[in-house]
Amino acid sequence: MSRLVIAATCVAAALLSGCEMLGIESPEKVAAAREADGRAVGGACRHAGRAIEDCYALNKKADRAAVFAGWRDMNDYMRENKIEVVAPTLATQVASNEAKASDEHAEPEPAEAAGDKAARKGKAKAHGS
Repeated sequence: MSRLVIAATCVAAALLSGCEMLGIESPEKVAAAREADGRAVGGACRHAGRAIEDCYALNKKADRAAVFAGWRDMNDYMRENKIEVVAPTLATQVASNEAKASDEHAEPEPAEAAGDKAARKGKAKAHGS
């Protein structure tokens, strides 16, 4: 009987360790990873000079408490070590590329329409005075 119990215990231990090998994570491990991700997001937002509300808006799936904790920790660290904000350049590059693309695709106004607009502005100023 004792051999049967020992064998069953060994089989159970092997099966449970197999879950880890299959990539099934425990809820505690998932919670710790979400916490670490949230703190990293918050710290990165503060280092980039973003307000905490902007950080929440940009990272809707992140845990707000963890994001705030990371933001606050980075804020304290930056103050203690007199570290300046590093402005994000990727977002501005993407925005400028999108603006250029929309300008290239926009059709130019015909000269007559531009003249009509100027004439209407002139009339509006004359009547408004």
